[in-house]
Amino acid sequence: MRKIAAVIGGGVIGGAWAARFLLNGWDVRVHDPDPEAQRKITEVLGNARRSLPSLSDHVMPTEGTLSFHETIAAAVVDALYIQESVPERIDLKHLTFTAISEACSEDAVIGSSTSSFTPTELSSQQANKSRIMVCHPFNPVYLLPLVEVVGGTTASKNAVERCVSILTEIGMKPLKIKKEILGHIADRLLESVWREGLWLINDGICDTETLDDAIRFGFGLRWAQMGLFETYRIAGGEAGMLHFISQFGPTMKWPLSKLTDVPNLDDALVQKIADQSDAQSDTYSIRELERIRDTNLVGMMRALKAQNWGAGSVLANFDAGVKAAIGCPDMSGLVRTIARTVPLDWLDYNGHMNEARYLQAFGDATDRFMELIGCDADYIAKGGSYFTAETHIRHLDEARAGEVIKIDTQVVLGIGKKMHLFHLMKAEDERVLATAEHMLIHVSLETRKAVPPAPHIEAKLIEVAIAHEVLPVPEGMGRFVGQGR
Repeated sequence: MRKIAAVIGGGVIGGAWAARFLLNGWDVRVHDPDPEAQRKITEVLGNARRSLPSLSDHVMPTEGTLSFHETIAAAVVDALYIQESVPERIDLKHLTFTAISEACSEDAVIGSSTSSFTPTELSSQQANKSRIMVCHPFNPVYLLPLVEVVGGTTASKNAVERCVSILTEIGMKPLKIKKEILGHIADRLLESVWREGLWLINDGICDTETLDDAIRFGFGLRWAQMGLFETYRIAGGEAGMLHFISQFGPTMKWPLSKLTDVPNLDDALVQKIADQSDAQSDTYSIRELERIRDTNLVGMMRALKAQNWGAGSVLANFDAGVKAAIGCPDMSGLVRTIARTVPLDWLDYNGHMNEARYLQAFGDATDRFMELIGCDADYIAKGGSYFTAETHIRHLDEARAGEVIKIDTQVVLGIGKKMHLFHLMKAEDERVLATAEHMLIHVSLETRKAVPPAPHIEAKLIEVAIAHEVLPVPEGMGRFVGQGR
């Protein structure tokens, strides 16, 4: 049965919610009275299609169906999950929740993108408060995993857990907040930085570009991976947080912040900020800035994923779930070892996948094949593995960002210490993009010398090698560099 999500309000946040669900295989129904809603969401969806698949090492699910509806009732009927993203007016939200509640399923989860209101305020006009909660995301919703989930005292535990399960399924990080408070957690922190920033501009200390530079070249990079308190724990040195607080605690009495005071946001200050921001960023359109932002986020999050850290751990867990669902393929014929999208950070100056990434993709295929014969992380941790002794790659066609690539693996030789593999990389339209031939030797990680593999590894490798003996000899096997075609 198809999973259906409804999005009520198709602005910047609502459109990105729609993209997140749609690209994860859900059908999405949108209601927004704005006549430009379909155009705006289509543009957001273009950004999402360009960037979200780059985060996973596996092919995304088949995209769901997007539809637009004239009424809230038509949008929410049969929806498992409903996200309200209308403007921040409590009267409008009350009317919206009433319309949703009258038409939706009793089992539907109803989340609000509100950045300020509490669940108690949102559900105050509803007879059934148990399924309404705050689900506050961060833009771009289709890339950033965090969702602040606040059930407060009104949402049921069961509804909150179903919400968390759904959001986790689509690759997000639901952060359950124990107590409701205006602004939740992240927006209260952002508000503090925003207010201090306004003062610095208002008082002529710096302009908008200088202020942004102070964040993006310094503590912003630390916060992205460590957060606030873990960053300061490191600042305390070997003595940790206790030393940091004892050393820097007295500065709390210094006049380093105007946090509890707010500058008068009059026309002059508003114009000053707008002029400086225009001067800072007028080289790029908003859509260009969005694409730059998304490309950078993909690169940063993939770097964190390689370390299984912070936002990257969410991506790693998502991929682990996908791999588990795929299971073990049939190994009697060519073995599908890779099926993924070419990520944005794999491109070179020619606009296609560079040669190092071809090797990485083939290396990933080898790693996957090793897992399938039992040479997995646990086996390697016990001291046995395969080292690559020789590699030959043929580059036959281009692979570009967002293109699905598939790698099938054939065992040419598998006996004793040797494992000879041939990988065939194809595009989704079956064009052959590249081939790779690898000779690997089983080694002891303790002595770093060649040794026979464990009996169960060798037995599985021989079994697959015998099955593959009936396959045609791969075209291009045994070639050397410069050999004519």
